[in-house]
Amino acid sequence: MRVLIQRVSQASVTVEQQTISKIGKGLLILLGIGHGDGEEQAKFLAEKIANLRIFEDAQGKTNLSVLDVSGEAIVVSQFTLYADARKGRRPSFIDAALPEVAAPLVDRFVELLRSHGVPSQTGQFGANMQVEIHNDGPVTIWLEK
Repeated sequence: MRVLIQRVSQASVTVEQQTISKIGKGLLILLGIGHGDGEEQAKFLAEKIANLRIFEDAQGKTNLSVLDVSGEAIVVSQFTLYADARKGRRPSFIDAALPEVAAPLVDRFVELLRSHGVPSQTGQFGANMQVEIHNDGPVTIWLEK
């Protein structure tokens, strides 16, 4: 499971010119599911992200989590995190899980994130989404489990 986290001042997801998710301060989480990923990876990453201290405290130090700042999250399924572009000019996505495996695991990850107290919205699995990101910092962090 691969995750690209962006600390945002605001973010939104639009599908077919309709905004389906919108948050203020929080995290935009791009989530890629690979072959062999399951409950263990989802649990680990949900807990890690909920408690990851990447927001600034009063002294400007990154000591606060999304929970500490009462932030929110948007989780967007992103199979392209498994792109392999080492050969040729066209990326291969064979390491990404098939939709029938990935979609339920994305939903489970969101449930787990919410169970840790992070209000979470989602993109639309398989849709062509327009993701607006106001990266705060910018802070972008890559996690893999």
